[in-house]
Amino acid sequence: MNTRILATLPLAAVLAFPAFAQTSSAQDQTSQAQTSQTQATTTQSTDTATGKQPLQAPAREGFWGRVNPFARKTYVKRQTDPIRDRVNELDDLTAANGKAIKDTDSRAQAGIKLASDKADAADQHAVDAGNKATMAQTTAQQATTRIQTVETVVSNIDQYKASNQTEIRFKPGQTMLSKNAKDALDEMANTVKGQRGYIIEVEGFSSGKGQIAIQNSQKMAESVVRYMVLNHEIPVYRIYLVGMGNAPVEGADAKHISGGRVEISLLKNDLEQLSSNSSAPVTTADQQQQPK
Repeated sequence: MNTRILATLPLAAVLAFPAFAQTSSAQDQTSQAQTSQTQATTTQSTDTATGKQPLQAPAREGFWGRVNPFARKTYVKRQTDPIRDRVNELDDLTAANGKAIKDTDSRAQAGIKLASDKADAADQHAVDAGNKATMAQTTAQQATTRIQTVETVVSNIDQYKASNQTEIRFKPGQTMLSKNAKDALDEMANTVKGQRGYIIEVEGFSSGKGQIAIQNSQKMAESVVRYMVLNHEIPVYRIYLVGMGNAPVEGADAKHISGGRVEISLLKNDLEQLSSNSSAPVTTADQQQQPK
């Protein structure tokens, strides 16, 4: 019996020694960790991602060194909990940083798009302003051209130019118009329909002497005027009639003529040109500037 007890005591001592060593090692590591943390807090700044001091390795590794073959779960948990907590904090910090980066990128993209839209709007306003300036310049040029035309017409309002001339002959003692005479008058009247700025000059010439020649020439000229007014509705105020009698024609030889003749001259000024410019189709610039 004593022999068994003596044999059991060394075995119990061997089995109890690792537990005692582990406890003492844990206490030593805990005290050393607290001492190191206190020193680090007083000597180092918390310039880390989590704002905490970095984990400090124990100065001593305990009785068994770095590897304890008899480590228990509580010992392992006590050693790994700070690491796991620090890893979780880093994960949370990484997620928060990623979210902040995404938010910043979204705001930056929104700002860039807003700036781009404003730049496009400014470009469009500039294009519209340029188009309006071009239209204004075109309108000003057209107005200047019209003013110049009006000034030219007004300065030449009493200047008539010969446009067409027709001569009608009469037999002695005849004052009625022949068919050929009517055709000639029809052709001339058709050229002035719907026009402005013209007058018709009718001069009658007759053979004979004195008042008789003047009266005959007057009658022949009146027959021409009567036909143009009644058949072609030419205003009377546009026709100027004069009986010249047997007066010689300017530039022709003064000789005795038999029968009679009537000279019809169509004279025009620049009013017709002004009328055509005023009735010109409205341009695009004029249409856009007219009030709706």
